[in-house]
Amino acid sequence: MKKIKLKKVTDKNFTEVVNLSEALTDYQKRCVAPNMVSLAQAYVNKKRAWPRAIYLGNKPIGFIMLALWDEDIPKEDLPAYYLWRFMIAQDYQQKGYGTQVLDLIIEKCKKDQIKTLYTSCEIEQDQPLKFYLKYGFVDTGVFDEGEEVLKIYI
Repeated sequence: MKKIKLKKVTDKNFTEVVNLSEALTDYQKRCVAPNMVSLAQAYVNKKRAWPRAIYLGNKPIGFIMLALWDEDIPKEDLPAYYLWRFMIAQDYQQKGYGTQVLDLIIEKCKKDQIKTLYTSCEIEQDQPLKFYLKYGFVDTGVFDEGEEVLKIYI
């Protein structure tokens, strides 16, 4: 299996990254904001947002964005990051790439001395909840805007 890399979104890959939102199922499109919206949020939250394109070789296949802080995270879990956005194009799902991406995020957390990684997801269908739980995230018992909040200790 090829290794995944996280790369900055630039003028050169912007359109490809934005267009990746169309490579999701209709259900997935309802669960994750379009990449264009995420990049706009990153622009207005420059100090807080850490957006990255997910690359397989020279091809962008997904997008993530971390929130480098979140006011809703309990003090005992700080310092923490929040996996704000995570999408992989449908043709590249169920192939282990998502796990590689989480591994890279965990590496960044360790390097940055982060204690906890949070995320949230829809639970209308099994995925992505099963994916996160299998990776080691635990349910916090909290719901935020209809999404189940999960966390993993680093």
